[in-house]
Amino acid sequence: MSLSDPVADMLTRIRNAVAVRHNFVTMPSSRMRQAIAEVLKTEGFVSHYEVTREGAFPTLKIYLKYTEKRESVLQGIERVSKPGCRIYAKKAEIPYVRSGMGTVILSTPRGVLSGREAGKQGVGGEILCKVW
Repeated sequence: MSLSDPVADMLTRIRNAVAVRHNFVTMPSSRMRQAIAEVLKTEGFVSHYEVTREGAFPTLKIYLKYTEKRESVLQGIERVSKPGCRIYAKKAEIPYVRSGMGTVILSTPRGVLSGREAGKQGVGGEILCKVW
């Protein structure tokens, strides 16, 4: 199956898995998806992830994080930059999400970073998504 926007597919799979309270979500793996999963883990939105090679292609398995009341830590995830309309931000223009309770994930020259980390490193880039 050919996908025109694999990042949007990843975010939709995560959003759907959270909606039905699955413990994990699987998807085809790529370096971009692994980098986004690493940022989600670092920011505390998912517990961990792993890359397995079950079939012909590697698979990314993301384990979702829940509170004691079985409420998801990840409340929302939204694609910002799309293949038809790319959105970029300079280091001083990196947006805040939900008054700082969320974060943006950026693709920068130094790799895929959260908005906080990109601000610390003084780089801007393409805003991939917002997470809260």
